[in-house]
Amino acid sequence: MDTALLVWNNIISTCGVPKIIISDRDQKFTSEFWTNFYDMLGTKLAFSTYYHPQTDALAKRMLQTMEDILRRFYSYGMEYKDHEGYTHDWVTLLPAVQLAYN
Repeated sequence: MDTALLVWNNIISTCGVPKIIISDRDQKFTSEFWTNFYDMLGTKLAFSTYYHPQTDALAKRMLQTMEDILRRFYSYGMEYKDHEGYTHDWVTLLPAVQLAYN
């Protein structure tokens, strides 16, 4: 159930029910529980293969995009003022970045 709580707290509750989840073949995702869980949600579970060029390229591009976004936030410094004069800590904006990206 630990994995179920992680999926609920970090994916479903913040981004909604995913249409597809790409996973390695970890037992946490291949068990009967998860197969039924995703089936009830209408989520397709797809499995990646090791060293698959398309999967690797997609993951690399996603990480590069996230790195670019985070660098832009960090370039303002640990605290910055927005156009209305409010002070923000860039870390507090990470949930907004996650929501916008997903």
